[in-house]
Amino acid sequence: MLLRLAIIPFAALLGLSSPLPAAADTRVDEIDALRLAGDYEPAIERTLAELEADPANAVLLNLLGELRLETGALDAAATRFDAARQLPAPNPVQLLATLNRAEVHHQRGELAAAEALWREILAARATRDALGARDLYALAGATRQLGRGDPALFQDAVWLYDQAARKDPALVDAGIALGELLLEKYNNREAQAAFSEVLEVDDDHPRALLGLARSQHFDYSAEAVATTLTALVHNPNLAPARVFLARLFIELEQYEDARNEAMLALSTNPASLPALTLLGVLAHLEQDTGAFDRTEAEVLALNPRYAGFYATLADLAAQNRLYEDAAGFAWQAVELDQQSWRAWGLLGLNRLRLGQMEAGRADLERSFAGDPYNVWIKNTLQLADTFADYVSSEREQFRVVLHGDEDRLLRDQVHALAAAAWRDLARRYDHRPRWQVRIEFYPEHDDFSVRSVGLAGVGLLGVAFGPVVAMDSPAARPLGSFNWGSTLWHELAHVFHLSMTRNRVPRWFTEGLAVHEERRARPGWGADVDPGFLLAYLDGRLLPVSRLNNGFVRPTYDEQVIHSYFQASLVFEFVESRWGFDVIREALAAFRDSPDPDAVLPRLLGLDSAALDAAFDAWLRDRYAAALAALSAPSLPGTPPRPADPNAAVSPDSAQPDKYFDQLKVGQQLLEQGQLEAAEQYLLRAQQLFPEFAGDGSSYQLLARMYLQQERHAEAEAQLAKLVAINGESYGAQLELARLRDRRGAGEAAAAALEAALYIYPYEAEPWADLARLYRARADWPQVARVRRALLALDPVDRAEAHFQLADAYWRAGDRSSAREQILYSLEIAPNYVSAQELLLALVDGTPSSEAQ
Repeated sequence: MLLRLAIIPFAALLGLSSPLPAAADTRVDEIDALRLAGDYEPAIERTLAELEADPANAVLLNLLGELRLETGALDAAATRFDAARQLPAPNPVQLLATLNRAEVHHQRGELAAAEALWREILAARATRDALGARDLYALAGATRQLGRGDPALFQDAVWLYDQAARKDPALVDAGIALGELLLEKYNNREAQAAFSEVLEVDDDHPRALLGLARSQHFDYSAEAVATTLTALVHNPNLAPARVFLARLFIELEQYEDARNEAMLALSTNPASLPALTLLGVLAHLEQDTGAFDRTEAEVLALNPRYAGFYATLADLAAQNRLYEDAAGFAWQAVELDQQSWRAWGLLGLNRLRLGQMEAGRADLERSFAGDPYNVWIKNTLQLADTFADYVSSEREQFRVVLHGDEDRLLRDQVHALAAAAWRDLARRYDHRPRWQVRIEFYPEHDDFSVRSVGLAGVGLLGVAFGPVVAMDSPAARPLGSFNWGSTLWHELAHVFHLSMTRNRVPRWFTEGLAVHEERRARPGWGADVDPGFLLAYLDGRLLPVSRLNNGFVRPTYDEQVIHSYFQASLVFEFVESRWGFDVIREALAAFRDSPDPDAVLPRLLGLDSAALDAAFDAWLRDRYAAALAALSAPSLPGTPPRPADPNAAVSPDSAQPDKYFDQLKVGQQLLEQGQLEAAEQYLLRAQQLFPEFAGDGSSYQLLARMYLQQERHAEAEAQLAKLVAINGESYGAQLELARLRDRRGAGEAAAAALEAALYIYPYEAEPWADLARLYRARADWPQVARVRRALLALDPVDRAEAHFQLADAYWRAGDRSSAREQILYSLEIAPNYVSAQELLLALVDGTPSSEAQ
């Protein structure tokens, strides 16, 4: 269900024939101008002065109440709202003042009193002949609040806000509130349109700019920070904008900046529950229990029913990977307010992240019953409906959950690789996580995306919550774009990092270290350098280590997240090569209890942040010195290098011998023209200039193709071997390498290439069949049996033969029971299959497999 603008029958209950708004009161306009600029004290003083001359002016009384409310003086605000709403008719702000008075009750946790006033406003619709724009706005606000108990009312509130804005375009509060409600109910497209309409009327309206920033944040746009800062230029005392900026800084793990913004919000509004809540979040993230307890007590003293404190803690704890804490806080929220549908949803999502599948689903169903507009909850419940199609298997510390269509094919591979990763990482980190780990593979990427963040279309490959790992299966990605083995190793590395730190590890640290572990695990696994990364470095777009987290959380250019993963992995290559791996283990242990995660690594390395940034930059320049020179544009002596244009035209006459793109592109041109001998020289020179790159269009790929065309098999094999040692996602290269090795009788090396290919794409029968043949030639019968099980899972045309071959492998491996089971399956399909009959007789007679020919 999507909350959207619509004409609904509720309109028939309202008189919409009221006259246009009365002529503007210049006094109110002048006070409002001060308010919009954040000049609250002058605005209050001016309003008080005007009330001395006109003490029964309801508009001024209500305005003064709003100013007091925005600056945290709730008692004074309540007094003014009561005075405004009790003035006799005609009273242009009676309903609005009543809505504001209800808000004071609401902020104090006096929910029954607030609800009584909201219902009083709704009752007014039947007693008035006509409703003005401010009345419609007040009616919309009351309807919106009552929607907590009846979600159908949210649709009414949307329509009422829209009508209020149409009746009086100058009442921008209606358009802003409309956008806020649409955004709250996950209709960001129309929310953004509502904020934009207000900004067309007043392009520097601070609250409209803040609404737009929230909308951008909903879309994961880095523009949210800049838009919030623009709002604060126009009103530096806008407390909600300071609160929102503080939240953005928390997401970036810039805690001191977040604290400063929350304190600035409180300097304007000392009673701001959202600002105090973020101070509580910071205290929790920094493990300052004393500060947390004081903040919690202060919040609950202001509002004993404020479930938003715990719900926000749950939300931001989860964003900082503290999933157990998040579930605990969400539970506290629902204990405080059973109608906190957001908290029920957070509780359910985090229980699912912890592997508590039944309890998590029940919480989500309760959340969705109260708020059927929540797209995250709806998507996750729809995904949960498909869980019956999955099969789980347990071995050692893993429960592997695979779709029924993939279980028989992938089960052995996933368990074997997970166990190997676990053994390797346990030795390396000298640690064993406390969890049994649930590993989920999703053959549809959108299903995995919903499992990880609640929305489809997120560009992740896998996610680790600690006790749960979820990831794409190889079927979810285009062939050649994904190595599922490398991804699984990466996510299991995260499990160790989360366990060692109690989930308190910076995003850049755990991501970079996990990619570093991938590269250790197998040749070609993990991210590798490409021209785009080094061009970004030359262009000054890569972030220093001290700000690397920003590249993951709020990227500013398209490739920045990918570049940040690789850059972060290089930080660990740098650290381990210079200080050893022990310092990395020490850092993980230190994160567990550190109030300042950013200081941990510099302290252990004996450097401050600036020195670490400089040292890594120097190492990076040295590590890729030749490639950087080859990728830079020609420049005058003494000027800094700048990136070359990869799209610049080049010919054999203009190509420079020390420039990578020139050599590569001319080599490609000559290759296409059939001038193979000349092409080879240019491509070999390109490879010499930038040997670390083996992606699509690389010299390795082009030379291997040319050598195969010329039947220069040894040289083709050498190029392919170098390619796959760098690029672990080239399925075709692994198969061709296996073929060339098999051709010259290197069966063991050929099998290794085929095994590597199956971590990229396991759905073609031919590589499995070749692997079975190679293992059979070595009489490695357990491996033959494993491969034959996979071939059977691929649903071959001749299933009788497939069962027979698997039975034969089991028999030769000494597993007579499994052999008998498979041979019976074969004979059930083909009763007259002679070879199967003979094998069954051998099994019955007890003939040793060693006597088989």
